[in-house]
Order: sequence, then structure tokens, then C-alpha cells
Amino acid sequence: MSFLTNSGFWALLVKETSQLLRNKQLLFMLVIMPTIQIFLYGFALSPEVKHLRMGVIDYSQSPLSRKTVSAFIKNGVFDLESSGGNELKLTSFVRDGKLDVGVVIPPDFERKIKSHRPSTVQIILDGVDANTAGIATGYINQIIANLGSESYVHSPLLPYPDAVRNNATFIYNAGLVPAWFFVPGVIGMVLNIVGIMVSSATLLREKETGTLEQLLMTPVTSAEILVAKIVPLIAVLFLNVGVSVFIGMSVFAMPFRGNPLAFVIISLLYIFVVLAIGIALSTVAENQRQAMLISFFISLPVIQLSGAIAPLESMPPFFQNLSLFNPLRYYIVCLKGVLLKGVGLDILWPEILAIFCFAVPLLSLSAARFRKQLS
Repeated sequence: MSFLTNSGFWALLVKETSQLLRNKQLLFMLVIMPTIQIFLYGFALSPEVKHLRMGVIDYSQSPLSRKTVSAFIKNGVFDLESSGGNELKLTSFVRDGKLDVGVVIPPDFERKIKSHRPSTVQIILDGVDANTAGIATGYINQIIANLGSESYVHSPLLPYPDAVRNNATFIYNAGLVPAWFFVPGVIGMVLNIVGIMVSSATLLREKETGTLEQLLMTPVTSAEILVAKIVPLIAVLFLNVGVSVFIGMSVFAMPFRGNPLAFVIISLLYIFVVLAIGIALSTVAENQRQAMLISFFISLPVIQLSGAIAPLESMPPFFQNLSLFNPLRYYIVCLKGVLLKGVGLDILWPEILAIFCFAVPLLSLSAARFRKQLS
């Protein structure tokens, strides 16, 4: 990396930085766009959810407890993923994102109800997705109420409709603030759109104005030209992320529970992904308008299949499997994990590895195409 000490490289870097700062359209995209998007998604949207992953610990092992579990899973809202174990293990599964809901049925469940005493069912939910947790609580309450009413009419086991009560505990988002679900998604969404558009437009502007040929006549290599253009873009995209996080924390009181260094590393890795896509796009498009149209064509399905707007669990299985090839999906999982759950790299390393596996080949391919175009 000897070009870092090259005076020509530093002059080119200063030129690219000042050019970006003079771009009023860029400043609009960096400040106004994330602000509008966060307010829109934070206040307006509320997605529907289905097929939530449920874990059950049935200490009672009685006909009534089995009937209760069957009532939970027969309507398609919950899917039974695991049973057995203990409360500590069940809570850790919910905390690590392996389950969405945990249910604990006490040993004296049927005995208490037979003796005309209320029994409490413990419910553990992941409160990071406040909308999902709220809907899940409503379904659980409705199912238990219907079960109690049915047993009151047709069975002596439940002498009155509210014989079974539940005690729900929300972790990470005790207040069930819906905006806490949307803000991390909007951060990834805006970064994806702005990163691709800005990086492709920056390179295409040189091509349209004819200054790209002038750069080739300067005492710098193609690698120095590419790095000089990427470094300011990384800075402004980090500014974009910072603006979005600041709005989320100041307007919606969103917490920042994780390690800031982990947040920076993960965001930097995904910035390389969007820059690689933008650079590759600039080698294909003929002008900035064409690049903008193609970037929207790319960004829309990427955003819709990422879990930023609607939970992946509510999508058909085909689209859930298709989302595995979407780098934004893994970045949003990391954002929610770091910002809302406070988990570290030891938990998020599969998602980070997936982003890395997207970043390296995409960046290598885009750099090769850029050098080929210069030659």
C-alpha cells in the first residue's frame, strides 16, 4: 500500500472529498432521506406476522396441558419448534433469537383448575420486534380465553372462562415500542439505497464530464484512483448511519446496548458491500440517470426480502429461502442484535461471516471491472 504516501494520491483524495462536500444533492440524501424514512416507518407501519417459533415446557404433562399446547399451534400463528428443558434454557433460546415465544406450563396446571383455582402460564417473548410481540400476546390471550370459555361450557376442568391466566415477560423492549423494530431496518435500507446511488453516480460523473480521462494522465494508478474515490464515500456513508442512529435514539428513545466498536466493524463491512455494488453498476450504466433506475431496481427487492419492512416469518417459504442470498438481511439482524439486544460478535459471527462472504467477491469483481474500464 505504498500509494498511501504518494502525494498524487493525497491530492486526488482531497479533490474527491471537497467534490462530495459541495454536492447539495448528496447532503440532501444523507440528512433528509433518513429523517423522512425513519419518521415514516417509525410512526406509520405495522406488519402482520405468522408462524412464530414457539418453545414449550410442559411440566404438567396432563390432558389439559396438551390441549392448551394444541390450541396454541393449530391456528398457524405459532409453530412448535422445541419442547422440554428448563426455563433458563428456554429464555436463552428466546434471547439468542432461536425462538420468538416461550411457554412454561406449571406442574399443578390441571390439578389447580380441577380444584377451581386459577393457574398461571408463563409466557416469554422477544420484545425486540415490538409489533410481533404485541400481536403474539393478543393471540395468546385470545387462545387462552377461548380455551377457558370452551372448557367452561363443555368440560368440568375449567369452571370459569378466566381460569387460566398468563404472565407475559418482554425482554429487550418492555414498552413494546414499534419504532424500535423499524429504525434498524430503515438504517440498513437507507444505507443500501444511498450507498449504491452515491458510489455509482460519483464514478459516472467523471465519465460524463470527461475528467476520467484526465485522471488517467495524472501520476496515479488505477488502484489509487479507486481508493481515493472510496475513502470519502465510506466517510459520508458512516455519517448517514450516524444520522439515522441519532434520530432513532433522540426521537424514539431507541437504546444502544451493544459495543460501538462491533457496530462500526459490522457497518463498515456492509458499506463495502454497497460500494462494491455501486462501483460494478457504474461500469455497466451509461449515465447517472440509468444508474439511478438500475439501483432502484436492485434495491427494492433487496429491501423487501431483508426483514426491514416486514418480518421474514410472514413471508412464504420460497421468499424466506431466497432472502438467504440477500446481504441486507444479515446486516439488519446484526443491527438489531447490537443496538437492541446488546449481543456481541460471539453471537452474531454467522451473520458477520455471511456479510464478509458477500463483500470480498463483490469488491474484487467491481475493482477488476473498474480497472478494466480504465485500461
